[in-house]
Amino acid sequence: MRNLWRHLHFALRLLCKSPGFTTVAVLALALGIGANTAIFSVVYATLLAPLPYRQPDRIVMVWSRVNGHRNGISAGDYLDWKQQNSVFESIAAWSGRQMSLSASSSHPEEVQAEPCTPGFLEVLGQPLLLGRDFLPEEGQLGKEHEVILTYKLWKNRFGADRGILGRQIRLDGDPYTVVGVLAPGATDRVQSELYVPIAFHPEQINHEFHWLLAMARLKPGVTIAQASGDMESVTKHIADVYPKSNQGWGATVEPLQNDFLDRDTIRALWTLLGAVGFVLLIACANVANLLLARGTARRREVAIRGALGATRGQLFAQFLTESITLACLGGVLGVALAWGFLKVILALMPPFTLPSEADVHLSIPVLLFTLTASMLSGILFGSAPAFQAIGLNLNDTLKEGGSHGTVGASRHRVRHALVVAEFALALTLLAAAGLAIHSFWNIAHVDAGFRTDHLLTFSLPMPTERRPQPEQMLAFYRQLLERVNALPGVASSSVSTGMPVYGVNFGMDFNIVGKEVADPSQRPGSRFNMATPGYFQTFGIRISRGRAFTEADTAGGMPVAIVNTELVRKYFPDVDPLTERVSVQQLIPGLAKLGPPIAWQIVGVYEDVRRRDPKDGQRPEIIVPFAQSPWPSVNMAVRTLGDPASATTGIAAVIQSLDPDLPMADVKTMDQMLDESMGGDRFGAVLFGTFALIALVLAAFGIYGVMSFAVAQRTHEIGLRMALGAGSQQVLGMILKEGLVLGMIGVLLGLAGAWGIGRVMKNLLYGIGTIDYGAFSAVAAILLLAAFFACYSPARRATQVDPMTALRNE
Repeated sequence: MRNLWRHLHFALRLLCKSPGFTTVAVLALALGIGANTAIFSVVYATLLAPLPYRQPDRIVMVWSRVNGHRNGISAGDYLDWKQQNSVFESIAAWSGRQMSLSASSSHPEEVQAEPCTPGFLEVLGQPLLLGRDFLPEEGQLGKEHEVILTYKLWKNRFGADRGILGRQIRLDGDPYTVVGVLAPGATDRVQSELYVPIAFHPEQINHEFHWLLAMARLKPGVTIAQASGDMESVTKHIADVYPKSNQGWGATVEPLQNDFLDRDTIRALWTLLGAVGFVLLIACANVANLLLARGTARRREVAIRGALGATRGQLFAQFLTESITLACLGGVLGVALAWGFLKVILALMPPFTLPSEADVHLSIPVLLFTLTASMLSGILFGSAPAFQAIGLNLNDTLKEGGSHGTVGASRHRVRHALVVAEFALALTLLAAAGLAIHSFWNIAHVDAGFRTDHLLTFSLPMPTERRPQPEQMLAFYRQLLERVNALPGVASSSVSTGMPVYGVNFGMDFNIVGKEVADPSQRPGSRFNMATPGYFQTFGIRISRGRAFTEADTAGGMPVAIVNTELVRKYFPDVDPLTERVSVQQLIPGLAKLGPPIAWQIVGVYEDVRRRDPKDGQRPEIIVPFAQSPWPSVNMAVRTLGDPASATTGIAAVIQSLDPDLPMADVKTMDQMLDESMGGDRFGAVLFGTFALIALVLAAFGIYGVMSFAVAQRTHEIGLRMALGAGSQQVLGMILKEGLVLGMIGVLLGLAGAWGIGRVMKNLLYGIGTIDYGAFSAVAAILLLAAFFACYSPARRATQVDPMTALRNE
């Protein structure tokens, strides 16, 4: 222990005596350690940290499964699962719903509600701050008008009033009694802001309409495999009883943790952690080169200490202690940088990218990771200088006297190898950034398939109870469209249940009339949208065959449909689609139940339009007239002659005049929607680009340091060359050639890493192959240009050596 303190004290004295060296080394390490700590904080909170619920390892999701894909469940399935399973301590179901919240005299606002069966919060293990959970009887019709608020909504909307319990608030115009407030935690990070009980109507208890999600808590000692086996038996029995609806359907049980997290997001997180790992390796190589250069200048000191009795082990321990001390200083500063990086990352990250349970902060496990990374970094970059120190020949070094002497070829090779490694790693990281940026460019320039300019979009979350009859819905929206179209500056408007970029709310199985599939689990699927006649005109969507909807497509007329080119390509490749009909079961507003099938005659084909994420590719879509399949909650689009945002006030006034309790929600221009839809790709491009820039700077600094040291060590040689007639251009070319050769070797070796990163990132990006020649060529050119400028200053300095002075000093 005494030797350790002596080594530490000596290391601190040496670092303080060389403030320039210490500052550069600490900053390089801090950048690498800080970036790794920040990204690991995200990875740990998302993928590794236990869920913030009671006994989280027992919480599972239970999905329906058909054709290898998981799906939601029907109310009938849920009730049968609850009764027949033998592996769950409890099971609950929930759904999502937009509701209009009115408190006191304020204007209504749209909130995301989560209707759930009583016991849901108990399954989740989420405690309450105030009040109680829903009672079992509150899941019955007529007794379901209670509400539990999230802590976030209670604090922001109701001023953290602890007297809120028992108070009534209005949701969709109906009174609801507040019975509880959740404790702060993960539920404040989800989209849902309040919870209401689900009470099943008799007609909702069927096995056809899959509109619920199910979560369960396993009994103690039950494994996931045992639960899956039990549910397979349960679903097989249900299919025997209800073959028409449940044939081919099974169930799967999965841990809740990261069950809603996209697999590509998980892969992207690990890829990003690997990328910042490269930054740390480059920083370590940089510091190792600095220490090797510094160790060369300390050879005489080491020789004297060895001659005075210091053993090779003591010398090795001293140098390693210096390296680890330097790494710890870099780690302390890195934690501060990580705090700043995290603030920036979370600010740039699109909402709901991570699971609601992910609480990203500098936790104890993250700080332990930082400590470990710092110590390993110290050992990694400190080993080469330590081995250099113990490998000195004491007699030869002491004979050199006060001269700098020569540096062995092996030590040159080590420094050169480190520079080559830096460039190879930097090219790999630059290639990742180039791919991410190229992908983002591709997404930003993809053909949207419609006119994106002068479009204002918003949603109208009308509850079914407000206008339960189809005639009432049609009359309201017809009047709304007429008044909005009459506003100054409005060119056209439409109402629909889905729209470009936003997506659609319904996915429906269908049959091709005349080619029906008896097994419901084997029917083809399509997105399903209902739209008014002005839909295609308002969005400027191109009709390639047939016609658009007209006012003649009414409720009493022939059912007609317009399909996209993807559906035609997939299901009607060799026939005229305008001669075909598709049969889709009827959607009934207000009921979680499908009606009898309707045969829709295809009258038009429209060009595919962009959805939220182009990487998902196109999917079949069927659009039917809104008048023939009305729905209460809709999206509305308004095309204006001028700035679309300026039309908001007039449109809101029209809506309020027709229905004072109906909020105008999610008001955005189409340009804003497109910008938000690219948020994830922009975020990835910015992060990879930032870390690649750091790697580029570190690599350039590394080659600059090596070439500067080489010039200093070769002053005698350069002076001799110039004394024998070598011109400044020859000396300049010699030094530049040496540095650029190192850079070129690093680039060539880095191509293998670039190919590997291309394979890893291919499925995460859009319009990018495994080898993107354009991106790879660009980043290789940038790296070599950086190498040139990094070498130019030392090379230029070499040309200014005075031959006589250099020879005299030697």
